[in-house]
Amino acid sequence: MRQKALAGNQIVDTSLPPRRVWDLYSNRVVPSWTVAHVYDLWEVMNPISHAWMDEEDRAGVWTPLNGKEWPVPIPKDTNLDLIRIEMLNLGGEYTWLDVLCLRQKEGPNEDLRVQEWKLDVPTIGYVYRGGTVVIYMSGLGLPLSLKEGDLDNDRCWFRRAWTLQEVRAKRIIAGDTSDGPMHAEPIDEDGNYETELLTRFHKQLGSTRNRGIFSQLTDMQTRVSTNPVDKVAGLAFPLMPQMIPAYHESESLEDAWRALVNAMYPWMRVYFLLLYPGVGLGHKKWMPTWEQVMTEPLPADQYCYGFVEHDDETDKDSFDGPSIEKGHVHGLDLELAEGVDRCGELIVEGTNGMPHTFAIRATHQIPIPEDSYTLLGSSPTDEDNDSIWRQHWAIVRRLPSQTFEKVSVVMMEGKEDLERLEGLGITTQSCNILV
Repeated sequence: MRQKALAGNQIVDTSLPPRRVWDLYSNRVVPSWTVAHVYDLWEVMNPISHAWMDEEDRAGVWTPLNGKEWPVPIPKDTNLDLIRIEMLNLGGEYTWLDVLCLRQKEGPNEDLRVQEWKLDVPTIGYVYRGGTVVIYMSGLGLPLSLKEGDLDNDRCWFRRAWTLQEVRAKRIIAGDTSDGPMHAEPIDEDGNYETELLTRFHKQLGSTRNRGIFSQLTDMQTRVSTNPVDKVAGLAFPLMPQMIPAYHESESLEDAWRALVNAMYPWMRVYFLLLYPGVGLGHKKWMPTWEQVMTEPLPADQYCYGFVEHDDETDKDSFDGPSIEKGHVHGLDLELAEGVDRCGELIVEGTNGMPHTFAIRATHQIPIPEDSYTLLGSSPTDEDNDSIWRQHWAIVRRLPSQTFEKVSVVMMEGKEDLERLEGLGITTQSCNILV
């Protein structure tokens, strides 16, 4: 299975079980196929999520559990026996623990580690797709504690890049104690607790749920990783690609980001074209660079239906969906106060040459010069479940090469206007090459 999963630089099988698991009953690391051959792996496995301690607070332990193939880095104040006992007490039979089941550095087979990581590191997220996740928030095997400064520390579980993909609805907070923060009670209906620190902790704990693409990216902005490229790799499963790029520790951030976007499903890529308001500052204008998504305020998640296809052979991207060949946009060339939507107009000609005006709205502050443009749009929908019909449009310019360069985005609202626009017969379904 693992041999066929990697094709060139792409992992084509994203539903890949881990290479190894920790058999808690026999207390040894075993190939996962020996378990999956008998059980549904996720029915008997509870993976462990934890934040690594600083290097001076952990030690590399050589253990027969993994055949002494690499030193297992664990906090100095705990040991694998204590972790095993707690997992057994929680009802675990098998678990996946990165330091024990994922080949680590400083072992005798460094070349093998590099090769295994190409496949094993990008697919870590799949380990957490099923089963109940056991979370050590204060360090692997350590009691849960909370003191001033913990939530802002780079080693905080909430701030680590890898833990973003390890969040599941079914979870157990390990290391819990009777006087720990998990047992604090709110003091009002707004979810406030006795101290600001406890309030922050529980709000962050409650926010760790599956969310949309821009919420995930915004969350990653404040997270940290030892290797910068791990922040890109840690988004693979949250952004649900159809394939996953192989992991290369020395890859540049922009190359890793572009490879991830290229591997995403077309219906996910379209969010960058139709909702992200800016122009990409890199090789592609229709999509933001890694620096942009990590440093700029990002739009709120909204549902929009469309497709941006990618051709791996030509490296070209194309939008397949509704388009308006020519529309005049005005009223959006000035900035307003931050947080205030801008209202403008779109004027189009019907098939009889008569002008028709539609209200459009920009939920951002990027000026759109008054001019005539081509518009590429989503399918009209009210999928946000607020009974308001919307259609998102990318404002683009047609280039002499018959490709399209993004300018910004707008939105049209109201079922009546959307039906009136459709009734004009000027919206066509077409495939447009993007730059």
